[in-house]
Amino acid sequence: MLYIGGLVVVLTFVAIIKKYETRLCLLLGGFLLAILSGNLMAAVDGFVKTMTSSLVITICSIMGFAYIMKMTHCDEHMVKALTRALKKVPMVLIPGAVVVTWLINIPLTSAAGCSAAVGAILIPALIKSGVYPAMAAAAVFAGTWGSVLSPGNTHNNFISKMAMEAKLPNSSVMEVISVHALASCAALVVVVIGVTIVAKMLKEGTGYIDPNDTDDEDENFKVSAIRALMPVLPLVMLVLAAKQVGVLPEAFQSIPFTMILGSALATLVTRSNPQEIVKDFWRGAGDSYGSVMGLIICAATFTAGMTAIGLTGTLIELMKQSQGVAKIAGAFGSFAIAILAGSGDAATLAFNGTITPHAADFGLGLIQLGSISNVAGALGRSCSPVAAGCIVCAGIANISPMEIAKRNIVVMFLACCLIITLL
Repeated sequence: MLYIGGLVVVLTFVAIIKKYETRLCLLLGGFLLAILSGNLMAAVDGFVKTMTSSLVITICSIMGFAYIMKMTHCDEHMVKALTRALKKVPMVLIPGAVVVTWLINIPLTSAAGCSAAVGAILIPALIKSGVYPAMAAAAVFAGTWGSVLSPGNTHNNFISKMAMEAKLPNSSVMEVISVHALASCAALVVVVIGVTIVAKMLKEGTGYIDPNDTDDEDENFKVSAIRALMPVLPLVMLVLAAKQVGVLPEAFQSIPFTMILGSALATLVTRSNPQEIVKDFWRGAGDSYGSVMGLIICAATFTAGMTAIGLTGTLIELMKQSQGVAKIAGAFGSFAIAILAGSGDAATLAFNGTITPHAADFGLGLIQLGSISNVAGALGRSCSPVAAGCIVCAGIANISPMEIAKRNIVVMFLACCLIITLL
């Protein structure tokens, strides 16, 4: 039965890689595994338990805030403020593009959304500054994994929830982020240097003349500093309220509270209609339940099926023989599937839901192993030719997505290797 279960798992991920609906694949795979095990209720219980988990409050409030930032154009002010500053220093255009995108992706956690918001402004700016289109798009896409440091990141919240259920100390979302923050910053340095070297080797960092060059229509756009600060305000509040800092009261450690407060302040600053603000907040919350939470629920159903049929126990026993096996599986497994599927979510959630809770059995910390899979999956997505963010950047630059992927893949692989070493 284990072999049949293994085949179901393989076929599930093959279907995801072939771009079938991820939630459908995980849901069907989970229920099929549970049926084969003779314990259908295992999948049902996994489905129901996750539908009402504490993640719902966190994820929905974050996405509600994100919708308000878009509706009030605060995200546009933040992006334009950073990109204009970057254009004043041509020498750092390519490394600066990676860093700026990475920083913006922290408050704007969607890789595709960040690619659209930043890419629409920064890619044309890079091209006008002499950077070749493929390199300009690759530089922006290479920064779309900054969300690993965001309290709004799905996986950071998922790992925090597991740590709390395991009754581990220091299991808040900000504590989870602190575990891999330095390693992620070190990986960013590798990515920045790597992308810059690639541009130098291919001679694509300077000398390009855009035949369609026209005056920038956005030059007359007046950036409001206070509006530009609104998207990062909740993140600042969370950092200042963290135990290590302690500047703000403990109440500010609540992600939903900071998102609601940030939304209220944005309403005041932009003088927006409160009725429209409330509508957009709940529209974002509802959309996030259908997309982000829907994926988490289906992944939980899948991992429940794997547990029911005995695959989880078998994998754990194999990994107990070596720390390295678990770390390599968590990193390169998530990295490879993210490249093939265009999303780090399915592989990372499946690994973290199935293997990570048992990290102590093979000599690793739960948060440590979960973070390895999280960051590696994000790095893999940032060099995938089928990722939505890659397709967005390619469309803006009018090139093939594969041109972006082949410029980023070696750089991201090296960054993934560094993550394994540091964590």
